[in-house]
Amino acid sequence: MRTGSKIGLAALAVVLLGGAAVVRFVVYPESASLEAAAGHGPNPVLPAPNPTVMPTVNIARVAQWKDGAKPQAAAGLQVAAYAQGFDHPRWLHLLPNGDVLVAESNKPQTDDPSTGLTDWVADKVKSLAGAGVKSPERIVLLRDRDGDGVAEERHEFLKGLHSPFGMALVGGDLYVANADALVKVPYQEGQTEITATPEKVVDLPAGINHHWTKNVIASPDGRTLFVTVGSNSNVGENGLDREKGRAAIWEYTIATKQMREYATGLRNPNGLDFEPTTGTLWTAVNERDEIGSDLVPDYVTSVKEGGFYGWPFSYWGKHVDERAQPQDPALVATAITPDYAVGTHTASLGIAFAMDAKLPEAWRNGLFVAQHGSWNRRPKSGYKVIYVPFKDGKPAGRSIDVLTGFLDADENAQGRPVGVALDKTGALLVTDDVGKTVWRVSGAAPTN
Repeated sequence: MRTGSKIGLAALAVVLLGGAAVVRFVVYPESASLEAAAGHGPNPVLPAPNPTVMPTVNIARVAQWKDGAKPQAAAGLQVAAYAQGFDHPRWLHLLPNGDVLVAESNKPQTDDPSTGLTDWVADKVKSLAGAGVKSPERIVLLRDRDGDGVAEERHEFLKGLHSPFGMALVGGDLYVANADALVKVPYQEGQTEITATPEKVVDLPAGINHHWTKNVIASPDGRTLFVTVGSNSNVGENGLDREKGRAAIWEYTIATKQMREYATGLRNPNGLDFEPTTGTLWTAVNERDEIGSDLVPDYVTSVKEGGFYGWPFSYWGKHVDERAQPQDPALVATAITPDYAVGTHTASLGIAFAMDAKLPEAWRNGLFVAQHGSWNRRPKSGYKVIYVPFKDGKPAGRSIDVLTGFLDADENAQGRPVGVALDKTGALLVTDDVGKTVWRVSGAAPTN
């Protein structure tokens, strides 16, 4: 598509968005028929698909926090700013000495003529939710020297990156998952700046980058790295040949420099963590859009080596999605049902197991999940941090809200949670990209 044509389409998109009342109630009348809770748990309700001519668009426009406003913490918890004034903070990594790395990043700027009109317009629409900013391309280091829960020091730690997201430290090497490659730089404990040029370790699938975020985590023994790669489309509409190596978690063996697909059929895996009692790898996955506000639930799941999780041919196990063509019935027959649904269109991203948390007892055996928030659901969903209780290495019970209030009274986004991690004191850190803040959740102070 030529640039001039896209400018015309941009104008058309603005006109359509400006007529919000008409768009909402006439053009896109579809809305949820189920309560949001129906899309949670090990057995979510899965109604019949409800496709529409155009996607349901229900964007939370950015408002940002005003006059000292902040999220609302659950009973027994309190929240305060750990650090503020960031440029699109996305992901977190805790270093052994307690320093906190924050990746400031956004989608690579591209004008790929091979993308479909729906994808292109969707990107323009999502930019209203704060997703259209230029990527800062850096990692910032935060240091809370006196341990009071506020980072007094901030350093520009590493530059020269390309839409960086996940980070992992193995020995003296810090690995960073860029949008197009896994890179590494040397690291010495305590340093506040790295000037070395990032060295490419291995290329990662890029191109259209419908889902650009790449995460990385090191295995507990430090021998392997697991890297997430999201799909290049909603449901394969750009051609399955463009999905080679995508919608997958890859395993990279450091000693042999070998890379292989570890699990597939995961539309957009993001958060990664190891469940402490079993050592099992878990991930959070964003499922597909455009078949109704009640489908398909995003999920968190254990990841089985060699496992296939359905995308694009099926969802929630073996529920076939007829939009994906040609179908592959033999592969669908092997599709694994995820462990736990976390709501439809919630855009669940970061996860962190709570077993090292120094929080009240009710929050010490489960999984924290950051939900960036929906664009394809009416009413909105997500825009909060939740907690999934665990027992014996598996989810056990209903999810519980940890942080809410990211939407204001007019349903504008004051903030959007992305990444979660525990700090050196066992408190929970949460990145808030459009709110430009890293929040810190701790036990509430006792009252007299």
